Amino acid sequence: MQRFLPLVVVLALVVLFLAMMLSDRNPKEIKSVIVGREAPAFSLPGLKDATATITDADLKSGQPILVNFFASWCVPCRAEHEHLMELARERHIPIIGIAYKDDPEKARAFLEELGDPYMVTANDADGRTGIDWGVSGVPETFVIDGKGIVRYRHWGPVVDGNIEAKVMPAIEGAR
Repeated sequence: MQRFLPLVVVLALVVLFLAMMLSDRNPKEIKSVIVGREAPAFSLPGLKDATATITDADLKSGQPILVNFFASWCVPCRAEHEHLMELARERHIPIIGIAYKDDPEKARAFLEELGDPYMVTANDADGRTGIDWGVSGVPETFVIDGKGIVRYRHWGPVVDGNIEAKVMPAIEGAR
């Protein structure tokens, strides 16, 4: 039996490797611990009007809402932006934007150049809110149900296939 032990170990490793290859899990993606929990509390100044305050209370609207962490310096954020515009304009999905570790002037210029899909935009200059939400890099988008519970986290840009395969089903599930 002992002479078959190396063969058993190699076969087990091959099976494990194949299982990892065939799964749709992204090995670079870090799982979110806030999915299924109430959205982390926050209170941030508005991006366009620093005297305005955007808080987690804005998430409890009675309907699903997206929270999108973005930055003007983020190339994938540019790639997803037209898709966020479509979600807001054509599908009437409310989106709250949070400018993550960005210069407010540059973030405003980014939205002026590409359009503004957000119903409100907050400024997370020091990134503390992003840390509380478990943001590992921008863009990241969260689906929040009408009671303020995080139902889904999308890591990376929200583009073409991701919208129909992941984001819209999460929104429908949050209704």
